[in-house]
Amino acid sequence: MKLILHAFDLKLAHTFTISHESRSVQPTLIAELRDPNGLSGFGEATTTTYYGVYRHDLLSRLESLRSIIEETPLHTPEQYWAELQPYLADMPFAQCMIDQAANDLWARRQGQRLGLLWNPPSGPLVPTSYTIGMADIPTMVAKMQERPWPIYKIKLGTEHDLDIVKALREHTQARFRVDANTAWTPQQTVALAPALRELGVEFIEQPLKPDDREGQAYVHAHALLPIIADESCHTESDVARCAGIFHGINIKLMKCGGLTPARRMIAEAKRLGLKVMVGCMTESSVGISAIAQLTPWLDYVDIDGALLLAEDPAEGVQIDNQGIVHYPDMPGTGVRLR
Repeated sequence: MKLILHAFDLKLAHTFTISHESRSVQPTLIAELRDPNGLSGFGEATTTTYYGVYRHDLLSRLESLRSIIEETPLHTPEQYWAELQPYLADMPFAQCMIDQAANDLWARRQGQRLGLLWNPPSGPLVPTSYTIGMADIPTMVAKMQERPWPIYKIKLGTEHDLDIVKALREHTQARFRVDANTAWTPQQTVALAPALRELGVEFIEQPLKPDDREGQAYVHAHALLPIIADESCHTESDVARCAGIFHGINIKLMKCGGLTPARRMIAEAKRLGLKVMVGCMTESSVGISAIAQLTPWLDYVDIDGALLLAEDPAEGVQIDNQGIVHYPDMPGTGVRLR
């Protein structure tokens, strides 16, 4: 195989702010694995200063492993992931983009859409939420009105979080989910939960710092809303640690190392009675189309990354105004670079 790397700066439609950072441009790196027959598979990793991931580091690591990546035979994605694991275990963002590309290429070789090769359960797909980043209240209201949607994920972590949710509720009957991105205390979370539930909030995502297990146990026992782990659940080993102190987990492919470990995390979470969401990190349609293959197995979906972009360098799955994924009639993940 041949490894081809494509770098893009994804311009966002609006400045995106959470409790950790703000950004108006999202750097990303797309890996293409091309086989001798001319078939290509694509995978993506965006960068984030919060997790110390920079594009030059991803490029440097992948270039140093080029011969291994290109010369390792791809029989199955699971076999390929396992053989590269010793070289990429400490850099899951890079591991993710190679694993996505391998899954895409493998399915293209089969002439079938990737998710169908996993024997998905029947039934309707659950819709994705649409994220409203932190801003002043009029701006957040305007962002919501610009994109009418059945489910909104509201980024919180300010001194007036309840006022934000109240103001947004005045303009929509949509379901709400709130994400504090570790900005709250245990007592604050428990105190806010009753009012948030009255305002139609479905669950709270990651209110506490990841290492506050005692506080999270208190919240799990006393809060009147379900609590979903995000920053507390990066890798496969974290799933069991979340059982008993969270009601569910949010899996991010870049944090866990790709589709291959994410599928194992979904199975483990369901075995432990945890709800499962898969989220995104402002990817283009390359990453979103890979994540979308998992939607038949999910309780909650948060894959609006490409919808937040002013320009998308790729085409892939489409998401209608009810939040439902539509897969292109193409093998693999259905991705094509523009």
